[in-house]
Amino acid sequence: MVGYHHYLESIRDLTDGKELISSGMMQEVDRCRAAVERAQGGATVAFVSSGDAGVYGMAGLALEMIAAENVPVAIEVVAGVSAANAAASRLGAPLMLDYACISLSDLLVKWDQVRQRVEAVAAADLVVALYNPKSAKRVRQIEEVAEIFRQHRPGKTPVGVATAVGTSEERIVMTDLDHFLGEQIGMRTIVIIGNRSSKCLNGWFVTPRGYQL
Repeated sequence: MVGYHHYLESIRDLTDGKELISSGMMQEVDRCRAAVERAQGGATVAFVSSGDAGVYGMAGLALEMIAAENVPVAIEVVAGVSAANAAASRLGAPLMLDYACISLSDLLVKWDQVRQRVEAVAAADLVVALYNPKSAKRVRQIEEVAEIFRQHRPGKTPVGVATAVGTSEERIVMTDLDHFLGEQIGMRTIVIIGNRSSKCLNGWFVTPRGYQL
């Protein structure tokens, strides 16, 4: 089994008796190459990502690497639960209508391009799930996003802040566009900003799909 060491630690009940190859952040390419090399050598390899491997996970990198290096390795991508869907399930039903997922990390995508996508989503009145919203060194981006959305949506627009969903450190907060920056937000947080029809119903974050009651 190959993966980020924190992810492998979280599935210790599945790793007993398995060969484990783990590493830290910023070593994704090395982990992927190790997985591909083991598979090429005849091993059956589980390349572990958090959430869904195809949503900000490692499936794409593995497929790119195999294609670029013309490696004859069979791949199966196993569906998982993305962080946005996990967060949505704890908040209510904020993703019932059209929505977008955007990572605010500028490590692999330049911030100007990320900002352009944020502006388009805000103008299109799409609900948005923000991945990697803030880190210890990267605080400006989420503030710019809040400013952009305030230009298109009321300050009372519902916002859900979901951190470490499914763990003992889980923290779920319902707030709004005017106040969500005051909440604890980090790299394990998903921020979901509603559209102009989103609302809070009995404590649940709901984006109506349009059914007639």
